[in-house]
Amino acid sequence: MPHPVTLTLAGAVVAERIRGALPGAVREAADGYTVLDPARMYEAMAFIRDDEVLDGKYLVQLCSVDQVTRIDVVYHIASLAQNHIFEVKVPADHEHPEVASVAPLWAGATLQEREAYDLMGVRFAGHPNLTRLFLWDQFPGHPLRKDFLALPGGQKPGLSQFPKQVPGQTGGEFRPRLPGSGE
Repeated sequence: MPHPVTLTLAGAVVAERIRGALPGAVREAADGYTVLDPARMYEAMAFIRDDEVLDGKYLVQLCSVDQVTRIDVVYHIASLAQNHIFEVKVPADHEHPEVASVAPLWAGATLQEREAYDLMGVRFAGHPNLTRLFLWDQFPGHPLRKDFLALPGGQKPGLSQFPKQVPGQTGGEFRPRLPGSGE
């Protein structure tokens, strides 16, 4: 019987369940989350989705956090049948962050992984179409990383000044001209 109020499972509860099936797949269990070994994360995520107790059929959210020395990829996973939610983290190298794609497990991860790639530079091995989602391909860097303002080659992010700060520019020169509009 599902709980009347959505429960947040403790990291130890989730970790215990994973450890029972996949020894060595869990690195750490904290109060609010479970940390997986990156080498075993795909196997552990498949277990989370298919396990009858965890029943993680719904990937609520995927995001990443720059911890300065590493990048954490964070997954919020829910069971609608059991009415619970829990958090799983996978650490990745800061300089070259890469983890396995969970898009084959949860179709909703496809765009969320592209967003994390675009804005944080996390590569997802096995992703069906890992391309930038918001920024253009030649955009230098990943703007949500803490080291973004220190771009290589002395480049600075963004425009050197806002268009309206330059005499004679209103910002309109950056908008496309429509044929026959008289603009």
